[in-house]
Amino acid sequence: MAVRAQFESSNDIGVFAKLTNSYCLIGAGASENFYSVFEGELADRIPVVHTSIGTVRIIGRLTCGNRNGLLVPASTTDQELQHIRNALPDSVVIQRVEERLSALGNVIACNDYVALVHPDLDRETEEIIADTLQVEVFRQTVAGHVLVGSYCAFSNRGGIVHPYTSVQEQDELSSLLQVPLVAGTVNRGSEVIGAGLCVNDWSAFCGLDTTSTELSVIESIFKLQDAQPSAIVNQMRSSLIDGMMHQ
Repeated sequence: MAVRAQFESSNDIGVFAKLTNSYCLIGAGASENFYSVFEGELADRIPVVHTSIGTVRIIGRLTCGNRNGLLVPASTTDQELQHIRNALPDSVVIQRVEERLSALGNVIACNDYVALVHPDLDRETEEIIADTLQVEVFRQTVAGHVLVGSYCAFSNRGGIVHPYTSVQEQDELSSLLQVPLVAGTVNRGSEVIGAGLCVNDWSAFCGLDTTSTELSVIESIFKLQDAQPSAIVNQMRSSLIDGMMHQ
């Protein structure tokens, strides 16, 4: 089931949260609301951890991780590193990365098997990603954008990419990732998928502005309810009626 949420008054929840199959990090905010949405869905399966990175709370854009590991930028303080280490399962390897492109969440997109990275990432960083996250690494763009982490989101079951990604490019990415992909949007037409959506193999969270059509596409491609195409059609009808009533 995909859940809508808002961080204080922002719909870019992927900026303030990092969700994987073995843990979830949440930026420390003034409001507990956001944290409790995630905790309510996830707490019985994985730890949900309040933290900051380099004293800022945009942790979804600064970190990158999967079931096997977590990469954090050089700006992470020792105290933050220790706090995260204590909170995460022992099997998760945490690694600080010295990288010029320090917003790791913007320049790396990954699931538990494959990572897509910014074409200009350091060779050394590429090796760290492969070792720590135990993934195959591909230098790639999404619809001509180098910030692969911002313009797509994928789990081990499916993925959503920038709406202008050509069919040919979708096929290419899909065969690299070995999961089905769809071009789509979140938050009522936003192209910045990574900022508006957090997803793992059994749950997804998206911004409060996400329409029911977008939501049904998310649930279908990530197989969150094993949603059938007919369900999507029904959802689309209801969202059109929704739209007409709000006009």
